[in-house]
Amino acid sequence: MAVCVSVIGKENSPLYVWVGSGREELHLHYLAHTGLDVIQEKITSVTKTPGDTRDLYLGLLYATEEYKVFGYTTNTRIKFVIITDAANTTLRDNEIRMMFRRLHSLYTNVVCNPFYIPGHQISSREFDKGVAALVAGN
Repeated sequence: MAVCVSVIGKENSPLYVWVGSGREELHLHYLAHTGLDVIQEKITSVTKTPGDTRDLYLGLLYATEEYKVFGYTTNTRIKFVIITDAANTTLRDNEIRMMFRRLHSLYTNVVCNPFYIPGHQISSREFDKGVAALVAGN
């Protein structure tokens, strides 16, 4: 399913990056951070009014010949980026949305840990297992 999963903090610093084995890690890091520019554009283009319940899922940010980059942001300005193969045509938008919801749930569980310091790198075995299950499609 996914070839790269990134959790990026408020100040655009990477909190967690998972890259599939046999993939070009540096290139996927670059694609994830390039997606941050598009996320910023989408967030600022929406005028937020009191009581606005905008969707956290930002959809397809951009596509290259090899990959598709999808984005999601939380209310606390944490950004999630999932990169998939462009050749994978069986993956639907609804499935990507569910992947982001599960990733958001995993992130929430990490942040609820009293020993986690917000804004620091995520180094949780449970989070690693959850991301592995997420990209495996379970």
